Amino acid sequence: MTSAQPYAEVIGDPIAHSKSPLIHGFWLDKLGIDARYDATRVTAAELPGFLEQRRADLAWRGCNVTMPLKIAAAALLDEHRSPDRVNEPVNLLIKEEGRLIGTNTDVHGVLEPLRMAARPLPGSSWPASDAPRSAVVLGSGGVLLSVTRVLKSLGYRPVTVVARSEEKLRELLDQEGGQLRFVPWGAPLPACDLLVNATPLGMAGQGPLSYDAAAVRPDGLVFEMSYDPLVTPLLADARARGLRWIDGLQMLVAQAAPSFERLFGQPAPREHDAELRELLLR
Repeated sequence: MTSAQPYAEVIGDPIAHSKSPLIHGFWLDKLGIDARYDATRVTAAELPGFLEQRRADLAWRGCNVTMPLKIAAAALLDEHRSPDRVNEPVNLLIKEEGRLIGTNTDVHGVLEPLRMAARPLPGSSWPASDAPRSAVVLGSGGVLLSVTRVLKSLGYRPVTVVARSEEKLRELLDQEGGQLRFVPWGAPLPACDLLVNATPLGMAGQGPLSYDAAAVRPDGLVFEMSYDPLVTPLLADARARGLRWIDGLQMLVAQAAPSFERLFGQPAPREHDAELRELLLR
């Protein structure tokens, strides 16, 4: 009797737009690994029962978690391996001896493209090594903690979070003191060197984003985390203003790489990134 093919998946709601199966499938093929990676729609109400079912599936390696399940999944773990905050949202679940282990690779997804974008262009003054850079983050969802952690490590200060509820951010605001600020949604944005859209607004099937890139200083950077469509209205505005930009595919691939290694036991073959991007753009 042959054993079932090992598999992993990405879960969320909605999920049909996800390019994660294409990314992981591409890497599995390049490495000749006999496994698969699926996309499965799971609602918040279905999540506890779904994970209990997967625990019993011997072929299941684990899953990536996307909106709106990152926070809910963190409450269902046997162990959380992001030690800074017990309640930190997770985007990766691994099954180890029947136990659900959670961690977060969004930090990698944010850090890698920001480091690449920080390479100075000829004639550019950004980033200035001796001057603080300010950042504005739109949204307070499951990726916010990863974003603020990376921005802090890269020396951005202050970081302003634009969200609907200050109370929801109270713990994080108290921990970071004056280096993290709150602006209510709909208020004008402060001038900044980096603007990050960490909301689904502007994404296909979601509402429009009410902000543009006008607050970003010349030589500044716009980081759009959505990738469907690849060029959102915010990215189009950034390009029209001559600003630097990072699209959602860059973050998606960067955060997928450490997930792939945890799920399938081999490093992602990043030497094929250019070919992968061409595939994702078709």
